[in-house]
Amino acid sequence: ARTPRPDAVIVTGDLTDFDRPEEYTRFKALTAGLPMPLFPIPGNHDGTQGLAEAFPHIAARAQGGKLNYVIDDFDLRLVMLDSSVPGAPHGLLGGPTLAWLEATLAAAPDRPALVALHHPPFLTGIRHMDVQNLQDAAALEAVLARHPQVRALVCGHVHRTVLASFAGRPASICPSPAHAVSLDLDPAAPPAFHMEPPGLHLHRFAEGRLATHLDFIGSYDGPHPFFGPDNRLIDGTS
Repeated sequence: ARTPRPDAVIVTGDLTDFDRPEEYTRFKALTAGLPMPLFPIPGNHDGTQGLAEAFPHIAARAQGGKLNYVIDDFDLRLVMLDSSVPGAPHGLLGGPTLAWLEATLAAAPDRPALVALHHPPFLTGIRHMDVQNLQDAAALEAVLARHPQVRALVCGHVHRTVLASFAGRPASICPSPAHAVSLDLDPAAPPAFHMEPPGLHLHRFAEGRLATHLDFIGSYDGPHPFFGPDNRLIDGTS
């Protein structure tokens, strides 16, 4: 548990492995106890239709011909994009989604926004993943260039923390509660994964600025207090 409690949970795709109804049922059971709203988007392991059927309240918000939607409930707008392509591992937004994004951002030019999509629009150096990232990244970059209120992009797909810049703003890939794609920057490296500690990104938007923390899931030793050279407790108030 975190204090203060996060306002929402964003899941940037891959809720399932094979887009099966029972997998969505399992995912919903695992997340049913969350005390805050959950906002998912499809990844390449999901299906737009399958996710829409599992989350009809999300499907009711969908626009732009796919499972795109916007959440205006917070100080930071959440603009959720469906980059999935049926039967393919790579990502593509396509003309209707890009047009919807353009119109959505233009409708609120003074509202800070966070854009979420599954497929990263930037290279990570992990070749077997880079060949299946977002295929129309240049078109997305052109849209974002016209809308400086977008503070950052958040992505999934690679299942490990990656920090980058895209369209002149921060972009990140969130780690996974499952496996992590192996960090191997050899172009000839075969696809592989490691079972690293599961994690998430905690985004804090305050006073008009966004800060992102890597938070590991699980029980770890601590917290422990800090002491100075005189063995006096450092309480952080001075």
